[in-house]
Amino acid sequence: MTPALLSVVNVSKRYSLPRQSLLAAAPQVQALEGVSFTLQAGKSLGVVGESGSGKSTLARLVMALEAPSSGQVLLDGVDLHTLDAAALRQTRAKLQMVFQDPFGSLDPRRTVLQTVAEPLAVLHGAGKAEQRERAAEALAAVGLGSGDLAKYPHEFSGGQRQRIAIARALITRPRLIVADEPVSALDVSVQAQVLNLMQDLQDQFGVTYLFISHDLAVVDLVCDEVIVLQHGRIVEQGSPDQLFTAPQHPYTQRLLAAVPGLKPRLPA
Repeated sequence: MTPALLSVVNVSKRYSLPRQSLLAAAPQVQALEGVSFTLQAGKSLGVVGESGSGKSTLARLVMALEAPSSGQVLLDGVDLHTLDAAALRQTRAKLQMVFQDPFGSLDPRRTVLQTVAEPLAVLHGAGKAEQRERAAEALAAVGLGSGDLAKYPHEFSGGQRQRIAIARALITRPRLIVADEPVSALDVSVQAQVLNLMQDLQDQFGVTYLFISHDLAVVDLVCDEVIVLQHGRIVEQGSPDQLFTAPQHPYTQRLLAAVPGLKPRLPA
């Protein structure tokens, strides 16, 4: 079997809370506990759960923005959290992130060219000419034009801004994109456009997605496999067909029951 692009191995994450008194030990909250899964190159894995389930914490650990309290996050077999700063900087070209809010994730003072080309400049030290050429290519891939390079975020709709954010993620030609609620801030009609775009880009470039969402309907559309997080633990895992035909865990059943049109399907 082909080795997994991403392997999360028994990962736990604890946060310390403020001390209640000078002599008391700092209380801790367990955000993730014993989370393990693999993701093959070119596939999409959905991570679903309610607010507070640990989804965004998992995204930060995969992006090496925070370190786990225990466990490993392996990209191409290499533990991201054992790399020194220089090696991690080099590895970051392989993984990028698309954030939830297309309004908050783009600096209003920077042009589209500056925004989209920034990872290329920071991670590869590319010159101005290469930055402009690659930024135009990335915009074309998401359905925008080179004429948009000189514009500012306020000149675009929400859906177009998220396309710009995706272009920024694509410019280093990453192997893995972590998409943290990438369409939840968009209107329903625009959500479909952005999701279709992400699928087209996967077909075209072979991008692998770790798709963080509270929306089971979105995950059903774009993901090959799904894990369900509750209180920082994986309570169920399988293909969308398996989960939506015969959810086994009561928590998954409750999530499904709360989504109109996504009641458990009848077996074929």
